Amino acid sequence: MKQHITIALTLAFGMAAHAGFAQDNAEISDHMSRSGFVLENGLQIPAFDPAKGRKLFASKGCVVCHSVNGIGGEDAPEFAAEYMDDPMNAFDFAAKMWRGAPAMIAMQEDEMGGQIELSGDELAAIIAFVHDADEQAKFSQADIPHDIEEMMHGGGGDHGMEPEAETHKEDAGDTGHTEGNN
Repeated sequence: MKQHITIALTLAFGMAAHAGFAQDNAEISDHMSRSGFVLENGLQIPAFDPAKGRKLFASKGCVVCHSVNGIGGEDAPEFAAEYMDDPMNAFDFAAKMWRGAPAMIAMQEDEMGGQIELSGDELAAIIAFVHDADEQAKFSQADIPHDIEEMMHGGGGDHGMEPEAETHKEDAGDTGHTEGNN
């Protein structure tokens, strides 16, 4: 009987320790993803801050062509988190953007009058936003700056109506959807 109690207590403590370790790992992972870190070999991993990404998605103009929560353009794939791979490799997302860069740049120049400039930190934040359903739920029309809003609604000319923009739809930023492409 004593042996059964010892085994039961050992299992209970082991499971509690494992649960505590898993919670600690989740907290450490969350902290590292939101603050960034440097690897042993000197490579810096930027912070993946979805709240910052939400603001950048709108202010940098991604929303002109891409949508979240039904808000945004229709010239490129919707970026709903529900359609993103889980887990999602951020470098694969960036590589897909790179492959679609010529079409995306052409669309940016047509829709916005120039190419969007992003730092590595900004791109990491946008990638975090694209993958975070909770942060996407906060995204609204109010996040979109007035100048970007005007571009979305043709305030700068006949943006988005030219056939050339539509011909790039499949190429422009297919960045991680598993289903639900527009």
